[in-house]
Amino acid sequence: MEKLKEIIRDVPDFPKEGIVFKDITTLLQDAKSYQRMIDLIAHRYIDEKIDLVLGVEARGFIMGAALAYKLGKGIILVRKPGKLPYKTHSTTYELEYGTDELHIHQDAIKKGQRILIADDLLATGGTVKAVIDLIEKMGAEIVECAFLAELKFLNGQEKLKPHKVFSLLQF
Repeated sequence: MEKLKEIIRDVPDFPKEGIVFKDITTLLQDAKSYQRMIDLIAHRYIDEKIDLVLGVEARGFIMGAALAYKLGKGIILVRKPGKLPYKTHSTTYELEYGTDELHIHQDAIKKGQRILIADDLLATGGTVKAVIDLIEKMGAEIVECAFLAELKFLNGQEKLKPHKVFSLLQF
């Protein structure tokens, strides 16, 4: 795990002053590290009953699509406004550096389906909490929230309770 952590680059003062951004593109461009990351996360869910994997815009698409493929499941996308072509449900939420809005197709999830949420990084938990709210309004069940990395000092897991959270790497 330490080798995977070492590959992730810190970018100071991005997207604004005082924030140290964890840039996973350095890990993604290293084929063996990317494969290892997906294999390690997917292995956790091999025996779980999962109907769909949900990828959160934008780096969550990279994780979510690879996990869905590895698990033999479909993927659904949660996107920013104006990016999905069909009728959507939406929610507005707070970020650590502002507000944002997320959308999901109204027919993406059926009531009772079991959803694995995939994203690259758990920080304050605001984005994934908004995703959880969308999924629950649609009547689905969240299996777990899976992240490549977690910034433990921001206590994002607290915001996601009572849902289960898994992060491969912790900073």
